[in-house]
Amino acid sequence: MQQNYQDAMAMVRKFGRPDLFLTFTCNPSRSEILNNMEGVQRPEDRPDIIVRVFNIKLKELLIDICKHGIFRTVLAHIYVIEFQKRGLPHAHILLTLDSESKIRTKDDIDKFVSAELLYPYTDLRLFQIVTKCMVHAPCRTININSPCMRDGQCCKSFPKQFKDDTEENVNGYPIYRRRATEPVQVGKYSIDNRWVVPYNPWLLKKFNAHINVEVCVSVKSVKYLYKYVYKGHDAASVKIQKEGALDHDEILSFVEGRYPIMYREGQEAQANERAALRKTTLTSWFELNKNDPSVHNISYSDIPQYYVFDKSTTNWKKRQRGGQNVIGRLPVVSILDTERCITFQQACQEYGLLRGDQQWHDALNEAAPFQSPRQLRMLFAMICGFGEVEDVPDLWVQHQVSLCEDFLHRCLEQPGPHYALADIEELLTSYNLSLQKLHLPTVDLPAGDLERSNFVVVEEQAEANSYTMQLNSEQRNVVEILLSAVYNNAADTPKCYFLDGPAGTGKNLFIQLCFTQYVVEVMMLFLLHLQVLLQLY
Repeated sequence: MQQNYQDAMAMVRKFGRPDLFLTFTCNPSRSEILNNMEGVQRPEDRPDIIVRVFNIKLKELLIDICKHGIFRTVLAHIYVIEFQKRGLPHAHILLTLDSESKIRTKDDIDKFVSAELLYPYTDLRLFQIVTKCMVHAPCRTININSPCMRDGQCCKSFPKQFKDDTEENVNGYPIYRRRATEPVQVGKYSIDNRWVVPYNPWLLKKFNAHINVEVCVSVKSVKYLYKYVYKGHDAASVKIQKEGALDHDEILSFVEGRYPIMYREGQEAQANERAALRKTTLTSWFELNKNDPSVHNISYSDIPQYYVFDKSTTNWKKRQRGGQNVIGRLPVVSILDTERCITFQQACQEYGLLRGDQQWHDALNEAAPFQSPRQLRMLFAMICGFGEVEDVPDLWVQHQVSLCEDFLHRCLEQPGPHYALADIEELLTSYNLSLQKLHLPTVDLPAGDLERSNFVVVEEQAEANSYTMQLNSEQRNVVEILLSAVYNNAADTPKCYFLDGPAGTGKNLFIQLCFTQYVVEVMMLFLLHLQVLLQLY
């Protein structure tokens, strides 16, 4: 996932920031799915059919977008497929448009995105699809038990405000037009334009599914979008076999998941010699620069546009065609990876590269386009802990935007810098430092405002007890089986379970309860030894 994210950021460097963010969710009520049900089967009983239909529709959607020009000309796109808690696949898609197709004005936004209901007499089919697929389930005081509720507030900020006209840029995002109209009845609720999820009318009518379309013409945090789509997922390696001896080569599975270095026992020195003589893409690029003066103005990250690396000869050869579609990037080195040469710092000092704070500014500037804000704050704390920074407050002020940008999306009331400084304060403790010692602004956030990695035992136990009170007898039996597996270290005790059940039976509650129950004694053992595979519908 980290490599995919770095690849995406290389695309940003070449093509610019993304312009549109789409979320396409499978509709289990499609005729292609329902017509293939057998007997009393329901769509949730046939995830294989759901996935196949979704894959077909996703390919068709991408063709309409990238080839047929629904949003005009697309320069680059990425997408990631995930599965919702109820088992429905959905895709996050980011689109980058060319300069002539950029969405710059509120008229451009209104042309492609709508956040309003249509009356039945205007377009009956579109009205039916919008009310079925694009309405945020009423929450807050209307429905305090809605899944989107967090501490009495909707985490999606619904209902929105009525707006007579679209506003292009508010904190990096547009505010879509939502005119005040008479509410309509949807199920047991009366809803209006404040509850509509933004959509594209043409795509909605064609695909009859939830397709959220968001414009990010001036989004402040490009990295947030790419981190969101590449946020990753849990995974397990499973082999299913009919009755009989289990034929599973665990060593082979491990090797295939790593980059092994192989050599014969007793020939370690020869292996080192071969590795030292073997040319890499970088050393071959040095050779290319020696022999071909025309490449002196081409950086290493851009060389794949003009040359192809031939693995058989370990040489760069001039590219014949297709270079305009090639994107190169440098591998990212972890900020925790120390220098290999003990004289490196001394050499930099001799060359005059470590005078003043410029090297610290350069380090943060170099990392900002590729690393997440959290990683930048770790780097900032590390620089303060190990570097001899002359002016820490100035370092903070100059890089404050990149250090705080993730909190723009997580904090609605307080400004992001307060939360970023609170996070930095926590990181500085490992270096025996504090904001006050470094002459940075001190903050005092209410307990619980900043997400922390450490569990509070009392709070976790209270939450576990609350969940336990909600269990019925069958649910309690499942939880007891799972917790029993955690405590029982016998070799013959199963550690892998498959939990299946219709939507709404509390599968997520089982797992959440197991994670909170006796957190101090159980958590690490649970994570290391118990795998629970969920088929969530």
